Formats: sequence, C-alpha cells, structure tokens
Amino acid sequence: MSNKGNILIIDDDDSLRSTLAMILQKAGYLVTTAENAEIALNILQGGIYDLSFLDLKMPGMDGTELLVHLKDDFPDMPVLILTAHASLDSSIKAIRYGAKDYLLKPMDPEDVLRKVEQLLDDKDHPRKRRGVVSQIQLLLEELGEIHQNNKSTDDMINDMVQTDPLRFLRRGRFVLDLDTKRVTFIDQIIDLPSTSFDYLAVLIRHAPNPVSYETLVMEAQGYHVDPIEARDIARWRVHEVRKVIEFDPKDPKYVLTVRGYGYQLEE
Repeated sequence: MSNKGNILIIDDDDSLRSTLAMILQKAGYLVTTAENAEIALNILQGGIYDLSFLDLKMPGMDGTELLVHLKDDFPDMPVLILTAHASLDSSIKAIRYGAKDYLLKPMDPEDVLRKVEQLLDDKDHPRKRRGVVSQIQLLLEELGEIHQNNKSTDDMINDMVQTDPLRFLRRGRFVLDLDTKRVTFIDQIIDLPSTSFDYLAVLIRHAPNPVSYETLVMEAQGYHVDPIEARDIARWRVHEVRKVIEFDPKDPKYVLTVRGYGYQLEE
C-alpha cells in the first residue's frame, strides 16, 4: 500500500497513541508517535509531516504551548486537536490559535479517517498548494510568451483586475485573487495559508491606515476577542505573511507593527 501521507501523533496516553496509529496505518498512512512535546519537537526537526494530532493536556509543555511552537516553526502543517468533551472550550480556543479542527475522545475510526482525508485534500494543504502554484506559474509563462511582444506581466495583471474587479484586490505591488486565494507580489506568485491570506487582505483593504488587533481577527477569522488575545492570535498570522513577502522578516518593510495597536501595510 502506498504512503498516503506522514502523520505525527502527540499524546501522553499510550493506549490512545497505539489505537490511533493502528487506524491510520491500516488506511495507508505512515505514522510516528511522540509521548510529549519535547520528543515531538525533536522528531519534527528530522522530517516533514503532512499532519499532526495533538493532545492539549500533557505533562511538561502542554499542548497549547506546543501549538504556538508548531505554528511558528511549521506553519504549513495542519494540527488536529484530540480532546475530551470537558476540554472542548480549550480546543475551540486552540483553533483560534491555528489548529485546523478537533476530534472528541473516544474517537470513531471513520471520523478520524474522514477528517484526515479532508485536511490532506484541502486546497490549502502544502501538497495541493504546490501543485496549484506550479500550474499558475506555467500558465503565466505561456501567457508571457504569447504576449511578450505586446504586454508585460503587469499589463496582463491590470487587464485581469479591470475585467473582474470584484475578484481581484490590488494595492501597490500586491494583487490578491479572492477566488483562488493566490497572491501576486512584484510579478511573482507567492504561496500563503488561507487564513494568513485573509489577514493580508484585511491589511490591504484598510491601507494605508493601521488596523487594530481586534479588527484583524474579526475581519479575517470572525472572532470577537479581547485586545490581548487578539494580539496573540494576529501575531503569528502576520509572522506567516512576513516570512513570505519580506526580504528580512525581522526588519519588515511592508507589514509594519503599530506598537500597542496592531499592524499597517506600507505600499
């Protein structure tokens, strides 16, 4: 049976890890397990994983703290939270911080496999995104060859924006395709996770005005949260954007921090 994807299970419950690993392995997935956060981080340094399962309640570094590390260091890896009903509120909060979804314990094997298939088949998963981006780049190259004597890439983008202004959002060097959630930046197609794309779209819509943390989270994700929680949620989403569009994410030129308030797009 071919490998359908590499999955990491992070949970301190030996029985649950074994059962979940067996379900996934029988379905054709390659599975690695970790009993705590420290082991998981070491494993992740040695390979690429398409998805991880994460228990929030673990000794040492708990799952919520680990989630922050995962989204900072491995932003493209979807995370599925494993939770008991009593911890449901914590799981929902984890989704705000970047987890894709949660599964209630005890888990139904069909639910597990259905959820995994949905996430790995999502158009925003790295495997899918790489294929789509490659196709778009080939298309742009073909269009460039056809029009090389007549129009530049920027001219073609202008044509698209003018033809369907509700689909495309343009500001300065940025052009966002709101249908496919693709970004063209300085005539290059760049790849962003779906939610981070939404954050960039909010910043572009408000530019050149600064956007508060609360407004960013509300317009990009639909959550009403207090300023401190909004700051924490927005921070790593903006970090994802900066990693892609900034020459030096530590010294950003386009997405600027407005201290104590939020962020601002500089054209």
